[in-house]
Amino acid sequence: MTEDVKAKSLHERILGEVEGRILSGEWPPGHRIPFEHELTEHYACSRMTVNKALSELVKKGLIERRRRSGSFVTRPQVQSLVMEIHDIPREVQALGLDYEYRLISSEERPCRKNDRQRLDLPEGAPVLEITASHLAGGLPFCLEERLINLDAVPDAASADFSIQPPGSWLLGQVPWSAAEHRIRAIPADKRTADALDLAPGTACLVIERRTWSTEAHITQVRLTYPGERHELVAQFSPSQA
Repeated sequence: MTEDVKAKSLHERILGEVEGRILSGEWPPGHRIPFEHELTEHYACSRMTVNKALSELVKKGLIERRRRSGSFVTRPQVQSLVMEIHDIPREVQALGLDYEYRLISSEERPCRKNDRQRLDLPEGAPVLEITASHLAGGLPFCLEERLINLDAVPDAASADFSIQPPGSWLLGQVPWSAAEHRIRAIPADKRTADALDLAPGTACLVIERRTWSTEAHITQVRLTYPGERHELVAQFSPSQA
């Protein structure tokens, strides 16, 4: 085997093994990977071969290099199109991370006066209030707080949301004709910080969405993401004035 072929094989081996440990969750976000000289000794190869493999991982967005500190596994980064309704499990799986869902609470109750800001229903109308968390690679990814109009979606009352996320269930069961997005930044209060494993006051991105069918409001959801792990993208073309 020539030196060039040997170096290429080692480069691919290093790249594959480090990438595999990151995507499997063995090396979670924030984990410092071995220094270049440690990898050089472990694989018995040149520093250039190791550097080339790590540079490719940087390009893939899997690691970041910090001067004088080493290389670290990056936090999951998600890009969402502003004008689309995304299924959170698919967003996480698209990152190559394991998805988990945890139902925090579910309560069927009458619509309250202060709910009118979230879902335009008469006071006393039946709603289902759901709070849940979504995880990516074992780490908190998003906090979901949702109201569902049970007059418009009566089957939601008997659905098992301890197993399936309500957003995924609604996308598969209920046709919608219009949606509204509101986007803002907030500092995490204690409840949100605890749910997302953040320090209180950490900047978070909140997406509030209401959806309608032709006849009635269907649902309103508030999705809260750690600000550093999520960004929104809008695609548009020149106006046809």
